[in-house]
Amino acid sequence: MKKLRILVICGLVLGSLWSCTKNFEEINTNPNRTLVGMIQPSGMFEPILYNSANQWLNRTWYYNNELMQFTAHTGGVTRREHLYFLEDSRDWYGFWNHYASYGKNIEHMYELSKEHADPSLEAIALTFKVLFMSNMTDMFGSIPYEEAFTGRVLGGTLTPKFNTQEEVYELLFADLEKANDIYATNPVFLNPSMDGMYGGNMQAWRKFNNSLYLRLLCRVSGRTEMNVAARMTAILGNPSKYPVFTSNADNATVKFSGVDPYISNFGLTTESDFTSSGRKLTQQLIKLTVQTDINGNQIYVDPRLLVIGKKNPNAQVNPLNIWKGTVSGCTDLERSEVDRGTSWLNFKVFCRRDAPAVYMDYAEVQFILAEAALKGWITGGQGVAKNYYEAGVRATMQKWSEQGAFAEPAVSITNDDINTFLASPLGSWDLATNKEEFLGNQKWLALFWVGMEAYHEYRRTGYPVLTIGGGTIYNDNILPTRFGYPNVTMSTNNANASAALEEMDGPNDMKTPVWWSKQAITGGK
Repeated sequence: MKKLRILVICGLVLGSLWSCTKNFEEINTNPNRTLVGMIQPSGMFEPILYNSANQWLNRTWYYNNELMQFTAHTGGVTRREHLYFLEDSRDWYGFWNHYASYGKNIEHMYELSKEHADPSLEAIALTFKVLFMSNMTDMFGSIPYEEAFTGRVLGGTLTPKFNTQEEVYELLFADLEKANDIYATNPVFLNPSMDGMYGGNMQAWRKFNNSLYLRLLCRVSGRTEMNVAARMTAILGNPSKYPVFTSNADNATVKFSGVDPYISNFGLTTESDFTSSGRKLTQQLIKLTVQTDINGNQIYVDPRLLVIGKKNPNAQVNPLNIWKGTVSGCTDLERSEVDRGTSWLNFKVFCRRDAPAVYMDYAEVQFILAEAALKGWITGGQGVAKNYYEAGVRATMQKWSEQGAFAEPAVSITNDDINTFLASPLGSWDLATNKEEFLGNQKWLALFWVGMEAYHEYRRTGYPVLTIGGGTIYNDNILPTRFGYPNVTMSTNNANASAALEEMDGPNDMKTPVWWSKQAITGGK
């Protein structure tokens, strides 16, 4: 009876965990209904996987694409993310609640996995925890980690202390190491049909875990105290202990069947809602994917653009010849003019019931290693960096070629097409004068449609160089450096949140840089 009372109390207080979250709304939808404390760990895995993947897609579309100038909602004023109009009640709270909700459910799956002696889900839970908590700290800075999710256990707290971002990253690395050790025991995934990403292949999950490790090491590479060069060298020098992605077959891709309830996030979305009436491709994207001659004529196009975008079918001027981008951050006076005739996202590619969601891919690993070689974190220098870069381009081209089969007309990116790109001014390593900027620009393109990764990378590197429009007055014409802690957190856990802001040396706004960012390290923007 005492245990039963504890379980009942735990269920009641879960909604106030971290003093900022509601009940886990996504987890309580199909494909499974999760009731904390009343389910097997395997019953939590499937909804976490599929629902989090759809939320991943949603935030890519609403926020990453708009902040990073892949798209801009210049067709109306119902969404103003590209103008940096981000509200506490919808945006700050939404991200905080999203990561906290998934974090607490993943933590519960981890506890249940240990209780039920299921090491496969124990390891996966740690990998998932790092995936979501790394995104949370990258969005907000200091966050609760050590004391997070303890409100429902005896001796826990509903007002957890905030760890500094340096502390959080060390804890993330420790959890990745712990997960890798469990994967090394070759645990068996008991119900492979539930795993819509790797079909229960634990070696594939292990590669994802360690590739995620490389991502996070790259994130903090500007901080010498993190010893990134030594850590990367240790991982790459021991592939049997730390296997990572070696091809697109390893990509962390959630595959939706398209059959209810396994439907991709935009599978029921109309083209008007998705892009044509609001979001359009930007000048920034067109500039990096379309080559022009001295007269401004478009003479060559990055093959990926034909997959992710399409020319505006309603354009009145040269509709079959012009890729036109809208102006991110434009003023109200500019809006109607810059939006006219602009290119769209390719609805047929992204809005399928079975369209996949990607947490991380092989191309990103290759871009990480290219930068590592270029900057001397690993051996090889520019020659090795070029090889990694070109391998990354091939991987991302091939990934998008698979999706090109759904475009109208269908697009196939051949090896000859990739070779042509790598020899062109758009993609040639040898022709690039500033290798670091060139690599940053190409990684930005490769990270399209991968969560908030382009936003995180931009704040770390400053690339690509974005044009801040005159309409971005909602954050004083400053691209958000972080999201602020929501008001409910500031009011219910004020002492700890205030201490975190003091340590971060800034107010609770979108101008205070996070610890690993270029701005925080160099003082530059």
